[in-house]
Amino acid sequence: MATAQQIPDILSAEFAANPYPAYRAMREHAPLIWHEATGSWIISRYDDVERAFKDKESVFTTDNYNWQIEPVHGRTILQLSGREHAVRRALVAPAFRGGDLQDKFLPVIDRNARELIDTFRHTGTVDLVEAFATRFPINVIVDMLGLDKSDHERFHTWYTAVIAFLGNLSGDPRVMADGERTRVEFAEYMIPIIHARRDNLGDDLLSTLCAAEVDGVRMSDEDIKSFCSLLLAAGGETTDKAIASLFANLLLHPEQLAAVRADRSLIPRAFAETLRFTPPVHMIMRQTAVDVEVSGGTIPSGATVTCLIGAANRDSSRYAEPDTFDIFRDDLTTTTAFSAAADHLAFALGRHFCVGALLAKAEIETGVNQLLDAMPDLRLADGFDPVEQGVFTRGPRSLPVVFTPTSDPASA
Repeated sequence: MATAQQIPDILSAEFAANPYPAYRAMREHAPLIWHEATGSWIISRYDDVERAFKDKESVFTTDNYNWQIEPVHGRTILQLSGREHAVRRALVAPAFRGGDLQDKFLPVIDRNARELIDTFRHTGTVDLVEAFATRFPINVIVDMLGLDKSDHERFHTWYTAVIAFLGNLSGDPRVMADGERTRVEFAEYMIPIIHARRDNLGDDLLSTLCAAEVDGVRMSDEDIKSFCSLLLAAGGETTDKAIASLFANLLLHPEQLAAVRADRSLIPRAFAETLRFTPPVHMIMRQTAVDVEVSGGTIPSGATVTCLIGAANRDSSRYAEPDTFDIFRDDLTTTTAFSAAADHLAFALGRHFCVGALLAKAEIETGVNQLLDAMPDLRLADGFDPVEQGVFTRGPRSLPVVFTPTSDPASA
């Protein structure tokens, strides 16, 4: 029987290369591990991670974000609870669902996908990560906020530094300094823009945030800046990784790619299964308010808990053949996959369920549809294996494909 000492450490090169065997060993033999280097308790079983995310009794809190997120974003909605959280969420949520998403932002998503694809549709070969996945979600968010897309490289640098800070499990001081510097630089960039937008409201998301009011509460400049910082980092990194992983999974399963190509209504299924099989975020932390019994023992009050999404999403007690990518599986409900009632754990659950889940779904559906239209016969470049990289967030760093070039429909 494996022990915690025999399971690869989450900071090891072996774990980074392929965490899934370690996840299986944790679930089966060491579902609760004390990890000295990160000062946290690691949980890996679906039921335990689901409980931590769905918690309605404030047993598993987000107090850990006071040190994990606030240094780079400022105080965000993720740290709030009770009425304060409910009001702040009510201020921002309408922009990411219903009429605003459909009427105002779907055209933005469609235009940005088309503009990027037009730069390579005629080439016959492209790295989908470099040319599309890393650019598309950031361009969409920047456009939604009404910011200057020519500053793309600055936004990309900032969100990369933020994600590195959040995933800095080893406590690298240089990564910490880069993240903290990003908070200052982003504030210097955004606060003047927020002031100007308050004086001249438009039809963009930033104007919506400036004008939003619920129960007499409005967002301060700092609230808006912190939310925009969180949106760029979380919305950029997760959708970037999701697009890359979705195509990698489909390209490695040609029969499923053919099915999606023939029936585009399967795209949400492919996205949901990608979120389960290869989630963009592999771990999220919580903090206990009291002693908590979980599989394998007791987590003491005030402890940091590392919830392994990547492990829980492959728990055989929840999914049949969990290590198989199957968009047709019947134990993952697509109709709820992008809501707080999701079966998978990639967007978390409960009151801190990802507010941008439907935005991500709209981006994926639009992007995948347009990419398949432009590259109907796309396939992996000869000899390339789309290996995942990363620990905190994870996905292919490169995805070179070849296809028959097509002309720009507009010019045609």
